[in-house]
Amino acid sequence: MSYLEEIQVKNLDHLGIVAGLIDEIGIVKIINNKLGIDVREKISAGTVVKSILINGLGFVSRPLYLFSQFFQDKAIEKLLGERIKPDYLNDDKIGRVMDELYKYGLNDIFIEVVLEVIKKFKIDLKYSHLDSTSFHLDGEYKREEDKEKQEEEKIIKERPIFIKKGYSRDHRPDLKQCVLDLITSQDGDIPLFVRVGDGNESDKAVFGKVLVEFKKQIKFDSIMVCDSALYGQENLQLIQHLKWITRVPMTIKKAKELVQNIEVEEVKDEDKEKRSDLNLESYTWKEEIVTYGGIKQTWLIVLSEKRQKSDLEKLEKQLFQEEKKSQKFLKEIQSEEFEHPQAARYKLKAINKKLRLLEIKEVELIETYSKKRKRFIK
Repeated sequence: MSYLEEIQVKNLDHLGIVAGLIDEIGIVKIINNKLGIDVREKISAGTVVKSILINGLGFVSRPLYLFSQFFQDKAIEKLLGERIKPDYLNDDKIGRVMDELYKYGLNDIFIEVVLEVIKKFKIDLKYSHLDSTSFHLDGEYKREEDKEKQEEEKIIKERPIFIKKGYSRDHRPDLKQCVLDLITSQDGDIPLFVRVGDGNESDKAVFGKVLVEFKKQIKFDSIMVCDSALYGQENLQLIQHLKWITRVPMTIKKAKELVQNIEVEEVKDEDKEKRSDLNLESYTWKEEIVTYGGIKQTWLIVLSEKRQKSDLEKLEKQLFQEEKKSQKFLKEIQSEEFEHPQAARYKLKAINKKLRLLEIKEVELIETYSKKRKRFIK
């Protein structure tokens, strides 16, 4: 018999690195400590979770009942351990482990893994970033929701989410979806906190509660960074004891007034030395102490010379196109006949509605007579 007939080839690809990181973090041990180990089982819950992570990062998407096929051509003993066979990873076992994880509390397990990652890899947590996205789902999801009960439930209480239509970040407004809130570190974008929400959930309604819950579960002094969805009177009341940075939306009257009334020279004089020290010569800013929502805070009005130049160039192009558009409308109205001056004014009003940057303020009506009718020409 030839030795070649006894050779078996098994793949590792990049999954060896993935498995190594999972082992270094200690995810299997954390899961087993939380869910326990039954001496009768052939494969532990922690190892099942490890196989799910490896499969998820293996760039293959298959139904649960075909899960074991993913490992048929892999060196499974190197990835998951000796005496582990692909058949052990059947849909019944995976389903039971998922049920146990949900009952125990996914957030609690996730946070313990996060704390281990922070400690082991010495992650810098001076700043943390919060944002959300959405994932569309196939299927009808006909489950009825109790609206009164939903309003009473707090964000910290776990409950099944409602799959329904909402603002779609992945450009599928035709499908129902769920929302994912994620807090990451500034150092390597390490996930620190994950929360799944209803498909129609509003960032403004939950961001403040998410930050408060995050701070309750992970104790460290981090400055929270978030987009303008965080900035609202209710959220500010919730996070008044936290450190945070966000953008003030221009829908707020005070913000509009500051931006419109501040002088560029005033900004430049105030921070000239600071800009030089921080190597930010193309940026200028001015600090303003403001009380909004009963919370005293510092607003920073920032001016970027490069951005200003780019915006002006863009505005010039838009004005040029708008002028061409208005000239076209004027030619059309000049050749049109009107039986009454008011009809011409209504036409002009309709044209101005189509123009975004320009407005035709004055027109001249010339009255002419013909044998059959009189007309007014702009």
